[in-house]
Amino acid sequence: MAGALLAAAEAVTGGFFLLMLAGGALATAAITAVTDFPVWIDAVVFGVVSLALVVGIRPAMLRRFGVPPAVPTNIAALSGKQALVLQEVGANAGQVKLDGDVWTARPLDVTEVYLPGTTVTVMEIDGATAVVWRGP
Repeated sequence: MAGALLAAAEAVTGGFFLLMLAGGALATAAITAVTDFPVWIDAVVFGVVSLALVVGIRPAMLRRFGVPPAVPTNIAALSGKQALVLQEVGANAGQVKLDGDVWTARPLDVTEVYLPGTTVTVMEIDGATAVVWRGP
């Protein structure tokens, strides 16, 4: 009964910890059904099996079924992309073509100027302005 309740509670939490405890409870119930050991041995079996599952199985389950890393979207996805300079990019003005759209741009290092036709890397998006760098 305890194993089923722990497994049901795992469906709500999703951390695979309660599921490992449910496995320990079910293993203990199986051993108790076959043998006539004292209660303290049942507690030891529960502890050992649960610990083995938490240490041995849970990390693999988290890697396999855990939440995937967040995929950047919108302007967060633009950092690191290549852009083509359309209009000279200097400290005060400039335009680049980024993913098919025209963006205002400024260089990361305000002392640099990028001529039209230069390929640059978007370092960040600052409001509606792409901060770009030609790189090494």
